[in-house]
Amino acid sequence: MNPTLVGLVGVGLLIVLLFSRMPVGFVMALLGFAGFWYLISFKAGLGIVIKDIYETFSSYNLTVIPLFILMGQVAFHAGISRRLYDTAYAFLGHLPGGLAMATIGACAGFAAICGSTNAAAATMATVALPEMKRYGYDMKLATGTVAAGGSLGILIPPSVIFIIYGIMTQQSIGKLFIAGIVPGIILAGLFILTIYIWAKLNPEIAPKGEKNSWQERRKSLCGVIETLFLFVLVMGGLFAGIFTPTEAGGIGAGGAILLAFLRRRLTFKGFIRAISESTRISCMVLIIVAGATIFGHFLAITRLPYTLANWVAHLPLPHGLVMGIIILIYLIGGCFIDALALILLTIPIFYPVVTMMGYNPIWFGVIIVLVTQMGVITPPVGVNVYVVSGIAKDVPLPTIFKGALPFLISLILCALILIPFPQIALWLPKLMH
Repeated sequence: MNPTLVGLVGVGLLIVLLFSRMPVGFVMALLGFAGFWYLISFKAGLGIVIKDIYETFSSYNLTVIPLFILMGQVAFHAGISRRLYDTAYAFLGHLPGGLAMATIGACAGFAAICGSTNAAAATMATVALPEMKRYGYDMKLATGTVAAGGSLGILIPPSVIFIIYGIMTQQSIGKLFIAGIVPGIILAGLFILTIYIWAKLNPEIAPKGEKNSWQERRKSLCGVIETLFLFVLVMGGLFAGIFTPTEAGGIGAGGAILLAFLRRRLTFKGFIRAISESTRISCMVLIIVAGATIFGHFLAITRLPYTLANWVAHLPLPHGLVMGIIILIYLIGGCFIDALALILLTIPIFYPVVTMMGYNPIWFGVIIVLVTQMGVITPPVGVNVYVVSGIAKDVPLPTIFKGALPFLISLILCALILIPFPQIALWLPKLMH
């Protein structure tokens, strides 16, 4: 069988097996091994599996992932996310849908020290859902807000997806982080606007809270000091070139532990839980990366990515339309495949096409992160929806999906703004340069 045809069969089998709910990393590793076995030899397949797994788990560059995840977990268990929420509520709680708006604000703040969409959704579901339930919010709005707000965790830096994209494409992780700041703020603003319009059209779903005095609001600002300190420490150091992304992860995690120790808000039991959760999430991410690396090497020997890139690049279509097709593929793919797995699978295929057409790779990184964000709140995969469902066990899954769908309009609108105006994402990285 022709190697390119073998590659197509491998991709087809991957999609079929993903629908069977098998773990993504194991599926990609298994198919990559089988492909090597078929095209070269059993020994070669076994060798590539051993080599890629060892190199992934011993990679210095990838150590940044568990460090940023640990920073977010320590921040959560130390109560930083709760104080962020209280501050946001003090300023926004009296508006129509104010509690939901405060949840988006807290999600944006927590995203600045987290890096994982699942962790952000789980954290804010634990903090915000009981409050919204207590104030009589419709659970469709409440759960949908948390699921959508959690997606900010992969756009606002530090972001695990940006780290993986930067390593795969040899782009500056610092520039990718900086490029996500303005689009992240714009998206958070669009989420808040969506809630405002929804609450105005149907006031019963989001009763207004009490209006706080300016003195109370100023007092509540103490709740953002820790987050602001960690964000400035990490991003400021990267922006100034004082340390590398890996060093930034270590400094951020150390800073979070130090803050928690100084405030005496982190118990020993909470610290052990933070370590345990960080280990679990990091292993899950690294297994997916290892599996995708094995599968990517299999695709490389089939020459499928290069054949496809060459074919797409020479289509008699305007470059803008080709980019539109690529974005549509990411949008549809994100509905069925985990965001990290989708990016790992498609970057070797589409990145050569995008650079060949002259698009900025930093901008493309922001776009695909934004588009794959849509996948975390849309059925059937909708990872964030399942995370929220696991915490709000009394809310039916279809209700959460319905609550998250209005926020899909905001994500699409943000993407439509960034496509014709790439400078929105690029002007901060240019300042960094």
